[in-house]
Amino acid sequence: MVGVMVTRSPAALSRPDTSDDGYPAPGVRTTLQPSTTLFTDTSGTVRFPENEAIPAPASIRARKPGYRDSALDDITAGTLPELRMDLETNPEALAAQMPSSAWLSQLDFDGDVAAKQHYLRHCTNCHQGASSFIRMERSPEQWRDVMDRMNRYGARLADSERKPFAEYLGRHFADLRKGAQPAPAEPGLGTAAAAITEWPIGDSASQFHDVLLHPNGLVYSGDNLMDRIYEIDPLGDEVTVYKLPHSADARPGGVMGNRLAGGVPKVDNLYGAHSLALSPSDGHIFITPPNQQALIEFDPLRKQFMEWRLQEGFYPQGIRFDSQDRVWFTLALSSKVGVFDRSARTFRYIDLPPRGLLDELLIWYGQWSLGSGRGGEPPRYDLDTSGFPMPYDLDVAPDGTVWVTRANADDLARIDPRTLAVEMIPAPFAAPRRLRCDAGGNVWITGFASGLLARYRVADGKFDTFPLPVEGETPYGLGIDAARGRIWVNGSQSDALFALDIASGHWSSYALPRRGTYTRDIAIAEDGSVFTSNSNFPAWHIEDAQPSLIRLVPEASSLQQR
Repeated sequence: MVGVMVTRSPAALSRPDTSDDGYPAPGVRTTLQPSTTLFTDTSGTVRFPENEAIPAPASIRARKPGYRDSALDDITAGTLPELRMDLETNPEALAAQMPSSAWLSQLDFDGDVAAKQHYLRHCTNCHQGASSFIRMERSPEQWRDVMDRMNRYGARLADSERKPFAEYLGRHFADLRKGAQPAPAEPGLGTAAAAITEWPIGDSASQFHDVLLHPNGLVYSGDNLMDRIYEIDPLGDEVTVYKLPHSADARPGGVMGNRLAGGVPKVDNLYGAHSLALSPSDGHIFITPPNQQALIEFDPLRKQFMEWRLQEGFYPQGIRFDSQDRVWFTLALSSKVGVFDRSARTFRYIDLPPRGLLDELLIWYGQWSLGSGRGGEPPRYDLDTSGFPMPYDLDVAPDGTVWVTRANADDLARIDPRTLAVEMIPAPFAAPRRLRCDAGGNVWITGFASGLLARYRVADGKFDTFPLPVEGETPYGLGIDAARGRIWVNGSQSDALFALDIASGHWSSYALPRRGTYTRDIAIAEDGSVFTSNSNFPAWHIEDAQPSLIRLVPEASSLQQR
């Protein structure tokens, strides 16, 4: 069989260090036990690299949609195991195999495009919108409870939509569970040459939001729910964990209030660790802690943290450096962008314009509510998410221009780095989420609720759109591989990563090993390999409930250089 996903992992995992409340002790290097996934060639064969450390014994699992998984344990080096795959004929089992995108593609909300986009915008931010947990049988009342809890965690689902959504989902998920409707064709499992490595980090209560490749050869990722920074050595299969220092007055949930109390059994996010950015001058890493009015600076050489307090704004989120070593960041719940001048140690803040009077009043109310210690208790949400335009991500173009997405306002902001003047540009698609600028200054953007990748051509002010090759997808983040002319996109609902060849407009799709994989960020190494992290909130939404750092090598020969 061609294109079968074959995963090799240690048959017996050694017990990791859990001395620090279930996590490795801070500052102590710990060995990881990665798994490797390859795809069978035209002869139905797969060969793992001879120079890789072989787990002894190993487990082998084969997987292909439409077939039952096949597995063998206690495989030793030098053996040639053979696996047989049987067709899956049970309609419910076949439906359960399909990723969230296949289920979401069949929810049309009775033809109401705006309603579906509202659902995708607000109900697929944390994990797959049709994960195994979401697919469970529920009454409309139970669906309402789920939506209330989701809004308490940070979603913005309109009050007017909760009852009709609850009734609609209760009916249609029941039909999909039974396999009553044929699932649409999904993209292929990726090229047979693809190679994927997963390093297990954190536990079922973790959430690894973003990844950063450092010139020192290490990979950094923050556990957003456990206030820890992970420093991973992908060559040595090792990790070192560092805890974010907490100020004396910090409390669970920080200025956002303890939103997760009673819903998540284990959490330690007084600060959070959302996004990371690398200083071009000294290699320090800046981190946005969404629960605090602060930026966190980490020196990876001395392993020291420093906290920089903000005077304005709430929920620091996206973050990037410019060529002058200034730190630009979004303040998602304040409709502001901040800039930190490291040499002068000063902050400046830029207000993004409200969409109207109601937006302006509700933004003011939100700032007053958070500033008065009410933990961000929101007003009733409407279909336009008034009061929460949500500047999400930003990037700095080669000419220094700063570009910002507003995920709920469906627009972009262009900021002049010298005058700080702001120009707003409407986006012709729903929920622009993350963006990156290419070498020519063009802006590439993911359309989260519209299932596409877009390019804004700065020269003529026009948008090009590239629909993803799978329906029901909510593309979260992206990365630009300039050397190979590719744009990589997170397939957050389809257990996949996608790559667009810019010259031809052709998409390639690469399946990831575990069901329920939700990724948000992409970092690209010089050799073309792609790093991301599985980032469910919380991690128990992924198959086997184990988050991981993921490396995908599009060409298997590159794995030999590991």
